[in-house]
Amino acid sequence: MADSLLSFVSLTLFLLLLQSPSIFSLPTVSISHINSNQTLICALTKSPTQQQTRLNCTTTSSPAGFQLPLGDVNRYSYVGIVGGAGFLCALSSPSSSGTPTSFLVCWRFLANGSTVYKRVYLGAPLKDIDSGESHVCGIVSATNQLLCWQWDQFNDDFTLNQSQFRSGLTVGENYVCGFSEFGEIRCVGGNSNNFNITNNSPVGNYSVISAGYSRVCAVNSTGGLDCWGETMISKPNGVFKSVTMGDNRFCAIRDNGTVICWGENGFNLPKNLQQVSFEGLQANRRVFCGILTSNYSLYCWGNESLNSNSSIFTDVVPGLCTSTCDCGPITNYDAFCRQSFMICKPCVYIPPPESTPPPIPPPLPPPRNSGWSTKMVAFLVVGIVGSSSFIIALSFFFFRFCKSNEGSRVHDSGPIEDIQIASQLQTSNRILVKKLSHLICTGNTRHLEEFTLQTIIDATNNFSDENRVGSGSFGSVYSAILPNGQKVAVKRAESTPSTSYAGGTKKRQEDTDNAFVNELEFLSRVNHKNLVQLLGFCEENKELVLVYEFMENRSLHDHLHDLNSENVMSWPARIKLALDAARGIEYLHVYADPPIIHRDIKSSNILLDADWMGKVSDFGLSLMGPPDDGSHLSLRAAGTVGYMDPEYYKFEQLTTKSDVYSFGVVLLELLSGLRAIHRNEAGERRNVVDVVAPYIVHGEIHRVLDHKVPPPTPVEIEAVKYVGYLAVDCVILEGKDRPSMSELVSCLERALMACFTVPSFSRELDRTDS
Repeated sequence: MADSLLSFVSLTLFLLLLQSPSIFSLPTVSISHINSNQTLICALTKSPTQQQTRLNCTTTSSPAGFQLPLGDVNRYSYVGIVGGAGFLCALSSPSSSGTPTSFLVCWRFLANGSTVYKRVYLGAPLKDIDSGESHVCGIVSATNQLLCWQWDQFNDDFTLNQSQFRSGLTVGENYVCGFSEFGEIRCVGGNSNNFNITNNSPVGNYSVISAGYSRVCAVNSTGGLDCWGETMISKPNGVFKSVTMGDNRFCAIRDNGTVICWGENGFNLPKNLQQVSFEGLQANRRVFCGILTSNYSLYCWGNESLNSNSSIFTDVVPGLCTSTCDCGPITNYDAFCRQSFMICKPCVYIPPPESTPPPIPPPLPPPRNSGWSTKMVAFLVVGIVGSSSFIIALSFFFFRFCKSNEGSRVHDSGPIEDIQIASQLQTSNRILVKKLSHLICTGNTRHLEEFTLQTIIDATNNFSDENRVGSGSFGSVYSAILPNGQKVAVKRAESTPSTSYAGGTKKRQEDTDNAFVNELEFLSRVNHKNLVQLLGFCEENKELVLVYEFMENRSLHDHLHDLNSENVMSWPARIKLALDAARGIEYLHVYADPPIIHRDIKSSNILLDADWMGKVSDFGLSLMGPPDDGSHLSLRAAGTVGYMDPEYYKFEQLTTKSDVYSFGVVLLELLSGLRAIHRNEAGERRNVVDVVAPYIVHGEIHRVLDHKVPPPTPVEIEAVKYVGYLAVDCVILEGKDRPSMSELVSCLERALMACFTVPSFSRELDRTDS
């Protein structure tokens, strides 16, 4: 019984210790190598208003400063930055209201001198980030989950997202180390070059850990250095509070704040810095930087072009602002933190003073009999401790239970200073934020550019009516000119009127959000010449925007019904556009994995580029399709009246053959020049299927052909009849009797070829019914 009670007390105290506020540091200095001759050094510095940090960068070849090509980069407040081979990443301050969220953005510096900007994470706050030469990793505060992000050329086998670390994150080459939930050093990943790192981690208590390409060093519980991995130069002795490493170069901060460096070719700290106290160090390859304790200036060394006699930046933020410090705050912390927050100094091992052991005290006289025996006192102490621990534990779990029911999250890292940031993260629809975060974290948007809202506003003249060129599934479309001169199309989600009734407003907002995410998801994972290319997106300040390639010649619908265009006023031109659209839809049905059902095929969603090539657009209603033609999705019908599959509308069973029906309506539009839903001479609303299909079936297609197009030549007439038969087959009521898109592509290719030859056509020529 006593053993069980003691075990319970120990477990309770351990759980309480795990949940107690802990101090985690985020890097505020980063070193990136743009190319062999240029190194980018960045730091978070204090802003004049102290309401947010400022991100400043400079290169070794331009000491006057370096401006990231992102407009107003300091529109946000950042709490941590990391860099590697050709990239820089910055972590935002958590949002200050609602469910806490933060984002991680990265700049990638290309060999041609251009820069790609991309948000790689949006979600729960990260309490630690670090990077190696290639990888960027972070720890989620609420769950301790390890997340890693990579550029396209990185090793795809680097999958560590199921691992958990509590703190001390450090990233090497294809491996990650840190402190586990139980305070032990843990390393995961690795390959044949650094296999011994992940399998030979030392056992014991450590306070700081740093990884290099193929070796790791850590500060142990007595302040000494323990290193493992690739054989390295002998390390110095002494008491240290931090260590960092580059390429066969190392530096560490002693307990008195001075720095010692060692490594190959006699690497050492410059003489003018050897007696200077440092607050923190950062290294990458051959470059080392440190923050001075006296005035928080940044000095760098190790590179021939760096002058260690002059500071790179002043007022560099030396750490994260928190509410409690285990070993006290640094000096002048109030210059960086507001109100009751402070920046903690690292805990340093203090050896016990050397002295003679105290004399053994004489034995105490036996106690007088007071009715309490030693055993009774022991039971009383154990009982009190056990009861108190039980009450504390019960209160703790009750508190956690209540808080979890309220939908809040617990930050293992303690309260982070919640500096006010821009309100773009305060999206009213949390489901949208979750979907966007999932898309970004899984890499589904990796080839897209994330535009700032200001860039979009400038490019569209503040969404002016003069720039508006049409509408899509969730909003208006505008022509725009990007800063680089590229002409693009911008689709902006329509905001829901606040005067709408609550239920309708919520439903319409959900529809808009779903359409935005669908379009972003599907177009970011497909690539075909007959699908409109998505270039990027913007999700900021409740604005949802998608950026596409610009289609110079608008939509097929415009040319069939609104514009007087001679470019689609021939039958070969119309058949060619039908073939273009069929190829795009075939790609969605057959080659996309998993298949995609568009659900809104219509002439206004077939756009024409400068070369008059047809491309399918608008994926706002698209869905992942069933794995084969024999399966279906059961869901409420959606689409455009006049193009919607009657079988889908009636039975709410969606298959790829629903797109085939809609494409058949488009073919009838091309042949007749009639709108899908139009009015006859008597003003009655008619469907093009009901009007045109009977004439084709009875061999009288010439009576319903578009009179705006010259009559087909004897060579063309057989092809036009054949396309008419294909259209009728597409709009058969039962989906199983309709052709597949692959069959339609094959047949339209033959029809187009027939416009220039004299083949023998029949309705069943080269057609196998599905």
